Amino acid sequence: MQQVTSKSNERQTNVLPFIPEGDFYFTKGIEAFQKRKFDIAVKWLKKAIDHKPDEALYQCQLSIIYTEIGAYHAANDVLMHVLKISENVDCYYLLANNFAHLGLLNDAKKYANLYIQKDPDGEFKEEVLHLLELIDIEEEDADEELEEEDELLIYQETVFYHMEHYEWEKAIHILEEMLVLFPEHPNSKHDYTQALFFLGREQQALAMELEEIQSNPDSLYGRSNLALFYYYLGKEKEYNFYIEPLLKVYPIHEQQKLRIAITMARTGKFVEAARRFKMLAKEKVSGHLSYFRFYALTAYHNDEHEKAISIWKEGCKRHPELIRETTPWN
Repeated sequence: MQQVTSKSNERQTNVLPFIPEGDFYFTKGIEAFQKRKFDIAVKWLKKAIDHKPDEALYQCQLSIIYTEIGAYHAANDVLMHVLKISENVDCYYLLANNFAHLGLLNDAKKYANLYIQKDPDGEFKEEVLHLLELIDIEEEDADEELEEEDELLIYQETVFYHMEHYEWEKAIHILEEMLVLFPEHPNSKHDYTQALFFLGREQQALAMELEEIQSNPDSLYGRSNLALFYYYLGKEKEYNFYIEPLLKVYPIHEQQKLRIAITMARTGKFVEAARRFKMLAKEKVSGHLSYFRFYALTAYHNDEHEKAISIWKEGCKRHPELIRETTPWN
């Protein structure tokens, strides 16, 4: 027994301890990456980097894994570190690719051009040129979208001005152009039917709004318009059908809140209208003449005459054109 133990000890002294090198960790990391076991791959590569912190290849491979899992910022941090310790041109391509994924096109273009500049015939030349081509297309699309948004904004502001000043015919001409140019814009049809209604084309406006509500029954603007139209047409049953659900609706957006408050005021529900006006953030809606018109009207009909006069005076101060109008309660 004693002899066996000594032989065993003798054998152990002949075994050289196995100390893994950085390449071993790197190889294990690549194997895990190929099997798409990304968490394990990251752990092995970090071990490899700990063993050889100046080995750019290990760090570049780690950045590629981060890119694969969508951790683009982490990938870029690794690549920036590599560039501090070595002039690894491939890092520029990898950075350009990551910035493109993040939507930071200027940065993507910068690093793609750096790659071409430093290695015109590099391994990733074709990929970089393709990336630059895609960036140019993206930038052109973005410019077109911005131009379209600017044009839409001009139309919206013009329509808003005419409708706030009850210039219905002028509003209709602009809205007809908008319906052709921006058919998907959600509120243009509702503004159009309202302008038609107050221009005296009530039945046409009503028919159009009823058709629109069939395709979008939850439309707040559609329901508000129909409640308003039926109220002015004296059809109480239909008015109640559309106004009752609005009494239970509390939108998040200030413009929608204002729309409901004004609809309540215009159709004689002054108690509810007062509650809605008080819930508004005034700084966000004070650009509307209708805010001051109908808030003042609401206060007056709730026997808050001094408040009504105060609201009206503030409206006239902010919008001098209101001075030419009679007070809403008259």
